[in-house]
Amino acid sequence: MDKPKFETPNITAKNVAKLAEIFPGVVSDGKVNFDLLRSLIGDEVFGDEAYEFTWVGKRDAIAEAGRPIRKTLRPCLEESKNWDTTVNLYIEGDNLEALKLLQESYLGKVKMIYIDPPYNTGNDFVYRDNFAQDKDEYDEEAGVYDEDGDRLFRNTESNGRYHSDWCSMMYPRLVLARNLLSNDGIIFISIDDNEVTQLRKICDEVFGEDNFFSQVIIQSNKRGQTYKQIAKTHEYLLIYTKQSESEFNELEKNGDNDDLNMQDDIGRFNIRELRNRNPKFGRHNRPNLFYSIFLNPNDVDEDGFMPVSLVKDNSFSVEVMPLNSAGQESCWRWGKEKLVKNSKKNTKTSEVVAKAKGTGGYNIYEKYRKTTYKPKSIWSETSIINEKGTVELGELGLASYFDFPKPIELLKRATFIGSNDNDIILDFFSGSATTAHAVMQLNAEDGGNRKYIMVQLPEPCPEGSEAAKAGYKNICEIGKERIRRAGEKIKADNADKEGIDDLDIGFRVLKLDDTNMKEVYYAAGEYTQDLLALMEDNIKEDRTDMDLLYACLLDWGLPLSMPHTQEKLDGFTVHTYNGGDLIACFDKNVSDAVVREIARRQPLRAVFRDNSFASSPAKINVEEIFKLLAPKTSVRVI
Repeated sequence: MDKPKFETPNITAKNVAKLAEIFPGVVSDGKVNFDLLRSLIGDEVFGDEAYEFTWVGKRDAIAEAGRPIRKTLRPCLEESKNWDTTVNLYIEGDNLEALKLLQESYLGKVKMIYIDPPYNTGNDFVYRDNFAQDKDEYDEEAGVYDEDGDRLFRNTESNGRYHSDWCSMMYPRLVLARNLLSNDGIIFISIDDNEVTQLRKICDEVFGEDNFFSQVIIQSNKRGQTYKQIAKTHEYLLIYTKQSESEFNELEKNGDNDDLNMQDDIGRFNIRELRNRNPKFGRHNRPNLFYSIFLNPNDVDEDGFMPVSLVKDNSFSVEVMPLNSAGQESCWRWGKEKLVKNSKKNTKTSEVVAKAKGTGGYNIYEKYRKTTYKPKSIWSETSIINEKGTVELGELGLASYFDFPKPIELLKRATFIGSNDNDIILDFFSGSATTAHAVMQLNAEDGGNRKYIMVQLPEPCPEGSEAAKAGYKNICEIGKERIRRAGEKIKADNADKEGIDDLDIGFRVLKLDDTNMKEVYYAAGEYTQDLLALMEDNIKEDRTDMDLLYACLLDWGLPLSMPHTQEKLDGFTVHTYNGGDLIACFDKNVSDAVVREIARRQPLRAVFRDNSFASSPAKINVEEIFKLLAPKTSVRVI
């Protein structure tokens, strides 16, 4: 049986392996022969001089993103809300380590990221990421590492590495964040003048200059703050995409929709082509959006509209493909599922119709019933000023516990622009959890089912602060309480709205910790059989079944928000994750009857502890049971 590695992926090694696939000869014993690589690519691509953005420590910052760690996320049910039904996550711990742990489970699955990192004003705390240093070495270098091992230090302008330390903090986090973004994913980053220049350059490297979308000006303070003889009234919102063809949702206009000059049985509407007019899109990169639509040419209403279908028959006999005016392949803006859901044979109730072109042929149109507009590069509405964020926390009774919270409307707008109904939104500088609040609020307003992942370091509340006096030990406790109160308020404010009872206002709390496994698990080869025999278990004594289960989810790359049940079978506890994606039993001396029952359920994955079996023959017997009853099940033992 396989053994889980319980270690985050070595991204550097994976990159070397990819290089070896393209140029097999340049990698030997894990080392890259750069002289050979230069020859294969052509020396002319290796110029001696080139535009470059660098700082002291950049090489280590780049390497840090690829270094594996032995950490885990431990479930904390008592601090969670609606654990059994929620799909939202609140991760408590260092965000660099958390991002590494999420690399397998959420690789390419996050549609939108928003972060509000430290602005590096000289008073902000910044993360120190040199894990290799012991405390004495760290104290000597930074002079600010506290006795509890907190990994934050105040980065004042007198620090000779003022910009370098901030850049070194941001670079690996953005590299890991990009990995989590889906191909059409988008990241929004709040920042001000102190580091906007450096952040632009880092993002240009990590995401690519072509994927810079916008640098939005946010009027965060109407009155302005004194700033070198200029009243500073703004911050920035940097927006990058993972790929240049990522699309944004348009905002809806308030007030009358004068553009809606047509009428059907549902109401006023206008039409827009269903074909995607962006020349970068086509079958080559959107194959699921390239398909045939059939129309009925004999069923034309007074407006010239015809019904459409995905199925060709005697009535729906004319095929329309997404081709531009020159006959070149394009693609549709909707997938097949959405088209089926919105198309009806009655053009007066259908949201998608066909119409003849004056030049011959046909176009497919979407009916739209709200007038929208593209987001502008300056956001100056009163609803997004910073003061509004404090007022909103005050409505929850938390205003005095957190400085400079972002306003909900700012996050709602970014979330609406950058995600769709069922997407995952990540914020790994969660702070007061405004992003979680905004996601719930937006879901309540438009019926969406967006999910969030919040990550926050449990930074202690300063002694004597209002938060500390109120009993909050760290920022995470404030953030979690904000989500609890906000969720209940949203439900109460929308009590009469259909479907509000189904709104997900819960979250699962997961706390970052050292690995569940003792050192012998990773270095068993260094121990003699006599020493191994003296060791009763390779799992730390304070770890629970749930700790082990979630470590297995991370190791197997499974999402952390799926349903989980547990039951007693023949006196043994059996855990079933997401209906059979994984079944686990971590009890000692598990009976053959239980093993057979688990195998009969044919899960995709099964996991046991090493001491679940009384002997080596018993372990071999388990393998034979699965080969017979569930040959496709992947079985591991820890």
